[in-house]
Amino acid sequence: MPSPVRVRPRSVHGAADVLAAYLPGSFYYSSPRGALLADGVRTRVRTGAAGRGEAAAEALDEAVLAGAEDPIVVGAIGFRPDAPASLVVPAVVRWAGAPGTDGPRGGEEPVAGGGWSVVPRPAPEVYTTGVRRALELIGDGALRKVVLARSLELTAAEPVSVPRLLTRLVRADPAAHAFAADVTGDGDDAPRTLVGASPELLVSRRGQVVSANPLAGSRPRAGDAVEDERRIAELLASGKDRAEHAHVVAQVAEVLGRFCTDLEVPAEPEVIGTPTMWHLSTRVTGRTGAGGPSALALAEALHPTPAVCGVPAPLARDTIARLEPEDRGYYSGLVGWTGADGDGEWVVTIRCAEVSGRGVRLFAGAGVVEGSDPEAELAETSAKFRTLLRALDAEEAA
Repeated sequence: MPSPVRVRPRSVHGAADVLAAYLPGSFYYSSPRGALLADGVRTRVRTGAAGRGEAAAEALDEAVLAGAEDPIVVGAIGFRPDAPASLVVPAVVRWAGAPGTDGPRGGEEPVAGGGWSVVPRPAPEVYTTGVRRALELIGDGALRKVVLARSLELTAAEPVSVPRLLTRLVRADPAAHAFAADVTGDGDDAPRTLVGASPELLVSRRGQVVSANPLAGSRPRAGDAVEDERRIAELLASGKDRAEHAHVVAQVAEVLGRFCTDLEVPAEPEVIGTPTMWHLSTRVTGRTGAGGPSALALAEALHPTPAVCGVPAPLARDTIARLEPEDRGYYSGLVGWTGADGDGEWVVTIRCAEVSGRGVRLFAGAGVVEGSDPEAELAETSAKFRTLLRALDAEEAA
């Protein structure tokens, strides 16, 4: 049997110091719950197509037996069951409190110099054609919702500074779930980093308390108080958006209900904001029994939610494979951490980019349901790109 898990020290370092210490190859994660910076590799977790939670638990048990003080697993998992995953037990972990707006220096410096070239994949008209095809499938009755994504491929004249990009994302929205994870694959010619600031909590476990915060249904933020109030009211009154949101909440509640008691699901959504978007939001909470599943095991059970895939999930995933010309990779997967005690936090990998050398690949998606308008879904993806485009100083280029 593994030795007892030791209590993890918290808030030993300043949040700004932990962010400033990030270097490519490290793992960084922050949220309102706190921040962590992980370096080195004690163990790489087996990353087959299933059972990653079990593999992580085995790696953590081995680390405890080897004398590690409360080890954790950190990393990212891609969208599809056969997608790549990068999970490790790090050698060193530094913990801090939640970040504030006073991040380290470097947020004002350019992320990359020399301007940007941008290539949309697919072209906008190809994306809207895919949305129309999805609407035909929904009209046939078998498919109720599918999320279709598109990407932007950006190339800079100089290598992109991931630390500066991460700093900008954290400073722009300290309440987001910011992350940077090394996802370099065996065939990559250069290091590759997944970096982003997700607004969507997939699942969090703290002791026996489990929380999820699905988002679906959105409007772009206007930057004008009167117009934003109008958009919020429009979003709350939208039958199409509320139906899309209800699909997600129902699935999250059904899955968590298999593992939790005292499940609380608010009857009405609320609206939460990011610097670029408004989203319908519902926070679902429950309690697990003693020895319940870890945060990663819960995340695996929940993924993919209808917020990034569709309803029913198998048909939606097949539809995505047919209609999306670009492989999503890590986009719309999950990223986060799990401790030896089962606690942890995993978020949906959205508002993110994969960075390698001078190249940056962004993804954004929109939920297609009955009543969706192809041009409106295209506009929604454009609005969602703004989080990363702003941080890259690339809004005008796109």
